[in-house]
Amino acid sequence: MATPEEIRQRVEEADTARSARRAAAAQQVGELAQRRAAIVAQLAEVERELGEVVADAQDVIDVDELAAFTDLKPSDLTGWLAGHKPSRGKRRKAAAGAPGDTRSISGPRTSAPERTHSREGSTAAGTDKPEPLVAQAS
Repeated sequence: MATPEEIRQRVEEADTARSARRAAAAQQVGELAQRRAAIVAQLAEVERELGEVVADAQDVIDVDELAAFTDLKPSDLTGWLAGHKPSRGKRRKAAAGAPGDTRSISGPRTSAPERTHSREGSTAAGTDKPEPLVAQAS
């Protein structure tokens, strides 16, 4: 039978080997996760650039023709283009900022009365007025 000291030493040896494997696994996972994050960031940048190029070239080549020339799926090109458009839209909204808010508030109010003035001549003008405003707001 093993002595208490031998038992303690065996447990320590087993724990040391297990701790070393755990540390190695954690380290490897951490390194691979960092590598993956870098690749994902790089891929996002390439997709952003692809979207810009497709968007910039739309005046001379459409998505279907570009797909035919490059052997890419039109859905891929459209996806890159769609991924590109929201970033431009956000920039425009942010650039418009406060003046854009004033314009967007005054814009529909200006156009809505014009529409209602044209409808005021009709018999159903009173019932049609609220609906276009709701449609414009949503």
